[in-house]
Amino acid sequence: MSIAVVALATASALTLTACGEGGTSDTAVKKNSVPKSSANNIKATDRDRIKQGGTLNWPLGEIAENFNYSQLDGTLSDGLDVERALMPITMMSDAAGTVTPNPDYLTSAKVDDSSGKQVVTYEINPKAKWSDGTPMSWKDFEANWKALNGKNAKYKISSSTGYELITSVAKGKDDQEAVVTFSSPFGDWKSLFTPLYPAKVIGTPEGFNTGYLGKFPVTAGPFKFQGIDKTTKTLTVVRDDGWWGNKAILDKIIYRALDADATPGAFANGEVDLFNVGPDPAAYKQAEEVTGADIRKAAGPNYRHVTFNGARGPLKDVKVRQAIMSALNRQAIAESDLQGLDWDAKPLNNHFFVTNQKGYKDNSAGIGVFDQARAKSLLDEAGWKQDGEFRTKGGKTLELDFVIPANVSTSANEGKLMQPMLKAVGIKLNIKSVPLQDFFDKYVSTGSFDLTAFSWLGTPFPVSSTKSIYAKPVGDNIQQNYTGVGSDELDAAMNKAAAATDPAQAIDDANVSDLLIWKQANLLPLYQRPDIYAVKKNLVNIGAFGFQDLRYENIGFLK
Repeated sequence: MSIAVVALATASALTLTACGEGGTSDTAVKKNSVPKSSANNIKATDRDRIKQGGTLNWPLGEIAENFNYSQLDGTLSDGLDVERALMPITMMSDAAGTVTPNPDYLTSAKVDDSSGKQVVTYEINPKAKWSDGTPMSWKDFEANWKALNGKNAKYKISSSTGYELITSVAKGKDDQEAVVTFSSPFGDWKSLFTPLYPAKVIGTPEGFNTGYLGKFPVTAGPFKFQGIDKTTKTLTVVRDDGWWGNKAILDKIIYRALDADATPGAFANGEVDLFNVGPDPAAYKQAEEVTGADIRKAAGPNYRHVTFNGARGPLKDVKVRQAIMSALNRQAIAESDLQGLDWDAKPLNNHFFVTNQKGYKDNSAGIGVFDQARAKSLLDEAGWKQDGEFRTKGGKTLELDFVIPANVSTSANEGKLMQPMLKAVGIKLNIKSVPLQDFFDKYVSTGSFDLTAFSWLGTPFPVSSTKSIYAKPVGDNIQQNYTGVGSDELDAAMNKAAAATDPAQAIDDANVSDLLIWKQANLLPLYQRPDIYAVKKNLVNIGAFGFQDLRYENIGFLK
């Protein structure tokens, strides 16, 4: 799982994507074949049954500001929905989470440890080129590694996981062969170098941080960037005739920024062709009533959670954080959020694996169990005494801000539920609603909150893609650990899990890491988030994709 770098806003609930993007599925190598799987629901359809051309209207919570997925401010799902159409996704995951090289960019990617070190050799498709005509080469791999290995703090990265273990990226037999050598084993090496960015843009800190700010200066995908219209809040991409793979069926995709509460109505009115229902019962009900619409569901690797800011105020104390976890009734929150969605509402008890994923195990050790008596006892131990309505210590009231994005009904619902739960144990919770476009940049990433909630979007790489969420912050380098809490012990455990090349051992090591996260009580999983999309019936090869990544060139409308 992991979720995260995770996303910013889907249509109904805020999400962040975790680093370690899995890529795009490629079981469909044949020209007119599209993968079919019961593990997801995208209405898989062969290309020859799809009408050539057309415009897809795709709603987003907002138009992302930074389209470098690896940059700290660029790890938003809304941005990634655009980037996957334009940038090289070098590795691809199918619906079962099996990851293979994308033949549009890589003819092969092989690992070898016969020399005593892990060496991965990437053979770049000789047809692959950037939109400025530059051939894709080993230099692009080298530039991405140098930006992401964490050695230069001027690169504002979302995660260094895996890259920090690389000792060199060298030219192989020619410019289209990249030889990557690791200092120690890294089992999730397939999570690296995707999306890939061009050396000529991201080769300097300034280029890395700002080169894709509000634009796509260079691309390499089935679509190319046309522009952003700030007045209409749209971003348009069009078919790239210079693309060497299967030509995109659609003429263009218009991404429209819409408030979450307005999106279901826009779908019902035909203004947009699909939307991510997420855990929004009202949106689900409205979509069900739309003539000519499908509701497509899958058990995705995504989860809803509460993040605790352990870097400031009362939440610096682990006993206070543990008390809050005991005070929150996750079952009640899950049932309320998911009511009416025909989805199994139960608490998620693992930070790395979702319930239907191999490796899932309940490691909560009682910490996440609803127990108000335990919560009160922990607060007493922490010195917060209750003489009146709320607890005090040193003349200060135990008061916390729950920061949520405006017009996201799921977040508002959670705040209303959490307020009385925390009041029952003597904690005052203030609900602070902030503009959606400011939520991450001005509040979450800057630590201007006590508690907040959003969703982490997962990948097929449970540990490596999640590691940046829990890694111990070093100075200003927090990666995606917005909690500010970490430890050397946890870092060592996650490093061990990420290094394991045996899948069974990796699962065991991940669950050891999960136990440590529960004990430090800095992020509380709520429930596995349903992957539910409302889609026009005649729109195919898109929908609830679960672990599978979409092939944008195959999306289109039936003949």
